[in-house]
Amino acid sequence: MRTWQVDDVMTREVATVGEETPYRVIVDMLIRRGVSAVPVVDDFRRVLGVVSEADLLHKVEHSGAQEERRVFTGRRRRASREKAGALLAKELMTAPAVTTFPGASLPAAARLMDREAVKRLPVLDDLGRLVGIVTRSDLLRVHLRTDAEIREDVVQEVLRRVLAVRDGLVTVQVRDGAVRLDGRLDRRTAAELAEKLAGQVSGVVQVTSTIGYDVDDAGLVERGITPVA
Repeated sequence: MRTWQVDDVMTREVATVGEETPYRVIVDMLIRRGVSAVPVVDDFRRVLGVVSEADLLHKVEHSGAQEERRVFTGRRRRASREKAGALLAKELMTAPAVTTFPGASLPAAARLMDREAVKRLPVLDDLGRLVGIVTRSDLLRVHLRTDAEIREDVVQEVLRRVLAVRDGLVTVQVRDGAVRLDGRLDRRTAAELAEKLAGQVSGVVQVTSTIGYDVDDAGLVERGITPVA
């Protein structure tokens, strides 16, 4: 069963800058392209880092301010002051960049963003070259799928193709991405698998299952015994 991957939602035409790109050019690019960050790449489109609005705002933060003299200065404050005086992308960028690859699942990309506290991920091919970028809003696009599209996947991919369930045994209702399964199957494991796989269909936000079963084969499967049909 195919689920959406990063390459299904990523932006392929990515605005980039080089290491020597000046501060003002980067600002102009962000405003003109309507983006909040740009990857910094070399001549082979390998990602060296990312310059974001947060990196650029340090110059605004410290502009015209009287710096307070301190005996001990925290690492974060020192970094902020250094970026405030930076003029080129290589001095402004956050490196190394947190990246992903086209075949990564959307949940994996979302977990990576959350763990690393970033808002976007440059997408690299097998040679480490930039092929796209995926943002938080891109990951949310999966939930723009219609209820009809989601129901079609549950019926065709889960029930018919994977579980080989005959038509009419299980009914599928979808409303606002929430799936409801009802009906009866021969085995408990099949009923539980139907619920689990339905939850993996792209765009599904919740699954409620009232599928009944004729044989409770869960204990047999745990002991490696295959029930007789």
